[in-house]
Amino acid sequence: MNVRRGGDRSGETTLEQAIARFLTYLTAERRASRHTVAAYRRDLEQLARFAREKAAANADHRPAPTRGKAQAAGKVPAAGKVPAASKVPAASKVPAASTVPAAGQASGEAPAAGEDTAAVEDTAVTGLDVLLLRSWLGSLARTHAPASIARKVGAARSLLRYLERRGEVDKNAAAQLALPKVRRPLPTFLDVDAAAEVMEIPGAETAEGLRDRAILETLYGAGLRVSELCGLDLAHVNRQPADRASVRVIGKGDKERIVPLGSHALAAIERYLERRDELADPTTGARDPRALFLSRRGARIGVRRVQALVQRYGALGAGRSDLHPHALRHTCATHLLDGGADLRAIQKLLGHASLATTQRYTHVSIDHLLKVYDAAHPMARNAHPVARKRSPA
Repeated sequence: MNVRRGGDRSGETTLEQAIARFLTYLTAERRASRHTVAAYRRDLEQLARFAREKAAANADHRPAPTRGKAQAAGKVPAAGKVPAASKVPAASKVPAASTVPAAGQASGEAPAAGEDTAAVEDTAVTGLDVLLLRSWLGSLARTHAPASIARKVGAARSLLRYLERRGEVDKNAAAQLALPKVRRPLPTFLDVDAAAEVMEIPGAETAEGLRDRAILETLYGAGLRVSELCGLDLAHVNRQPADRASVRVIGKGDKERIVPLGSHALAAIERYLERRDELADPTTGARDPRALFLSRRGARIGVRRVQALVQRYGALGAGRSDLHPHALRHTCATHLLDGGADLRAIQKLLGHASLATTQRYTHVSIDHLLKVYDAAHPMARNAHPVARKRSPA
């Protein structure tokens, strides 16, 4: 990768500086969400650590100076020309350590032991060449899934594209990397009966049970992401009129959308709100005045807590210990599609910017597919009698 240098080596942009400026650009100019910025920060800082470790390893294996350079630098006499003992300078005439020139002050001089002469080069953007990036991907392949590797490659490409536009690099080395093939398995979802069983597991005797029931009904009934659910405020819920109840959701990229609430989700939320005040700090009695869903101590409920309770109720209700909040989102989209909902309407409900994303997350269940096949295919068991008639040969 060619880099436009300013002449002085110390003036090169370091990788750490480039990452910091790029993250600021994402936040201030691109208006990326904090989750996106945090993901880019983790991936790029991992790349910077690998670059430093790689440079340090190369420095440890750097070959020693050749004999001629060593003689020139240290004035070591060649074989057969060792001066006599009388000509060897006395100990008092040997220069002190403080007067020995530092590494890089004289041409060809070897650095002092333990001195890191590659400190600037190790973290400079000049080190981000194709070989280094491929070595990084090779190390990731042993511990990361293909989807994670593809995301990290995307982060490196975005950083170098940003530097290329600013004229700090001439070529985006990450553009030459081949992305790993990502297999997308079918999303996890529940059938209608299993979903109903999961919804009925939380008890109605405590405020926590009512809260959990409202959380499950909202995730399944509105198809929300878990982060969107945790970010809901009391002011976001519109309960009147009941047949037009809705919730205002702040999704990815701080984009807002209005999502309708079903009758079951609305009823669960109303029952929970009647006892919401019981969820408060046991010492101070304080609670979050804005959050819709509260933890046991009155704070806004967190993503990890919601994931844990969905997993627990999934195991109790449907025997699915692998159930997670996004599976309820898949279940919502699948049941809407089975019921005849338009794909564009599902896209708007889920908050997808592209219809291709909706097609990836929603799929026709096998039960619905069999019904369509039985009703339409001439060789199906339940096809119309007229459709079964075959033209004579």
